Amino acid sequence: MSSFTQAPNAGLSQADYERKLLARDKTIDVLKRRIAQEARHSHATPFAILEQNIGLEKVVARKTMELENERRELEKALSELRLTQAQLLQAQKMESIGQLAAGIAHEINTPTQYVSDNVGFVKTAHLTLTNVLDAALAVVEVARAKLGNEPTIEAFDAVLKRARIDFLRNQIPSALDESLEGLGHIAKIVAAMKEFSHPSQNEKESVDIREVIRTTVTVARNEWKYVADLETEFGDDLPLLPCLRDMVGQAILNLVVNAAHAIADTLQKGVKEKGRIVISAGQNGDVMEIRVQDDGSGIPAAIRDRIFDPFFTTKAVGKGTGQGLAIVYSTVVDKHMGHIRCESEEGVGSTFILQFPLYSRKEG
Repeated sequence: MSSFTQAPNAGLSQADYERKLLARDKTIDVLKRRIAQEARHSHATPFAILEQNIGLEKVVARKTMELENERRELEKALSELRLTQAQLLQAQKMESIGQLAAGIAHEINTPTQYVSDNVGFVKTAHLTLTNVLDAALAVVEVARAKLGNEPTIEAFDAVLKRARIDFLRNQIPSALDESLEGLGHIAKIVAAMKEFSHPSQNEKESVDIREVIRTTVTVARNEWKYVADLETEFGDDLPLLPCLRDMVGQAILNLVVNAAHAIADTLQKGVKEKGRIVISAGQNGDVMEIRVQDDGSGIPAAIRDRIFDPFFTTKAVGKGTGQGLAIVYSTVVDKHMGHIRCESEEGVGSTFILQFPLYSRKEG
């Protein structure tokens, strides 16, 4: 299972953080009540009371500032804890999917292989039988010339007519080719699922980013194929990328799914039937730059600064958790010391640019 950098005071639970925040908020109320009680029960001169109140107010102001600073720190720690919990849950899911995919691959690949072999055999046998049929038809023509309306020849002609030989000759090869293509697609999906969900064990390896993107596109196909055409563009002579392969695949998957959802919101029958997603990868100096571009609804300017915040989402309740882009950010910036930015225009679309260092960078 992949491990994650712990948030400050990671030993505390979410409930502990929330209790600490509540306790800090109550402290100010206690101080205010104390001031009021002192004012009611004091027999000092008005000047002394005023002086006392000023001193207490300074204490309250200082405590308020201290508590506000602590509150911000606790809220940040709580947010980091929630994201870490989400990432850990995602890692556990990926590990479970990997184990499940390995079993599925074995269960599906074996019958798929022998069905594929059998269809290949039938295709070869069909060519042989077609050659035999052509030879038989030639013999029948010779016999017809010599025997005329012989009953046996007439019976053969009747069977031949019912069999629709020309139709079968044209359709059987294409049907067999489509079957082989479908079986190959099944094998490709299973292999992609197994490859995608295989955990990295938090160890970087040098990978071909083109294969990572192709695998991710195959896994996400059901999300985008109904709403968009998806294209990939790869630079020449791409170097291997040292990375946590499963986490990079997950980040790209999140962006593709978001792109598909953004495009789906813009589709109108007779106006815009399908959108377009382009995933590109190329070397830019000492970084690998991956771009995920869509022609969806775009991101409003008012919220662009918040899209990478944990648990921030504009989707309806039950439609999104706000973890997707936060995990993408954490993968690129925290796990790989890279950079990420978003270029977007409402009504035009969005482009997410991910930059991964091709060479090791010392983590601070």
